[in-house]
Amino acid sequence: MEKRYQVFVSSTFWDLEDARQEVMQALLEQDCMPSGMELFPATNEDQWSLIKKVIDDSDYYIVVLAGRYGSVGPSGQSYTEMEYRYALETGKPILGFIHRNIGELPAKFSETSTENREKLESFHELVKQKLCKFWETPAELGGHVSRSLIKLTKSHPAIGWVRGNLVPNESAAEEILSLRRRIDELELENQSIKTSEPEGAEYLAQGNDKYSVRYTYFAYGAPNGTSGNLYGELEISWNYIHALLSPLMIDEASDTTLKHTLSEAIESLMVTNLPADDRPKKIMNFEVSDSDYQTIKIQLRALGYIAKSSKARSVKDTATYWTLTPYGDTVMTRLRAKRKYDDLI
Repeated sequence: MEKRYQVFVSSTFWDLEDARQEVMQALLEQDCMPSGMELFPATNEDQWSLIKKVIDDSDYYIVVLAGRYGSVGPSGQSYTEMEYRYALETGKPILGFIHRNIGELPAKFSETSTENREKLESFHELVKQKLCKFWETPAELGGHVSRSLIKLTKSHPAIGWVRGNLVPNESAAEEILSLRRRIDELELENQSIKTSEPEGAEYLAQGNDKYSVRYTYFAYGAPNGTSGNLYGELEISWNYIHALLSPLMIDEASDTTLKHTLSEAIESLMVTNLPADDRPKKIMNFEVSDSDYQTIKIQLRALGYIAKSSKARSVKDTATYWTLTPYGDTVMTRLRAKRKYDDLI
């Protein structure tokens, strides 16, 4: 929706008429709505209350300073400084522009009293603490305002103003609000699904329940002096399986990687469980049964631990990749952070 920003322009007046005109022109060219003392309507409100109201309604604040401090209000500060301090206190995005060579200005455009010169110098130092640029001619000032405002609206986008016919009517606004509430409800439901086990998972084998994994391998130099293909099976828990494979899927892992990791772990357990006298000299081509690997993968998916990865990849990569769900990540953290690896077998 197209919107325009209102920009409050603060400065002394008669000495900076040409400079203010350049600032106003720069703002209009940026499709902004300038506001300032020359644009204030006749009103019964006291001057300071009206100024604060206009600053509150503005999206950005610009202050232009040169050699005059300006009209002093009841507080002893000039209205320009009072406006600046109010914009500062209310958190309004501010742009400051100070004349580069104040000492070269004509006497009529400079302060004559020592008190006001000191106040002006102090005010300049205050403005320099925020984003501030220096100018010498009105044309240079206009260019600074245009470029600085473009950057400010990008870094600090404000609410802005839109045409009344583009604002949703009451009925549309209520419908939008209702839809937003429904979106929030669905997001909460989705988050709950992701961080808890799926419905019916309590009836599935999990946790410390055991699963028998079959495997084959080639044994070289068995104790009886023979070599050949052998097979066997080993019981491990579902907790062990998930704790073993889940770290690989924090990002994603292929079927090949997961099956290879499972085979290495089962081989290590098998060798550990064999009496030393029964261990062959060398084990080759150890592999977990593909059928059992597929069952394990389906079970982890049914438990809500893993999901098929949707990450984009090359068309030449035809492998299937798996990643942890938020719930699977939670279970992994509980298993790996609080229990010793060997306790999971």
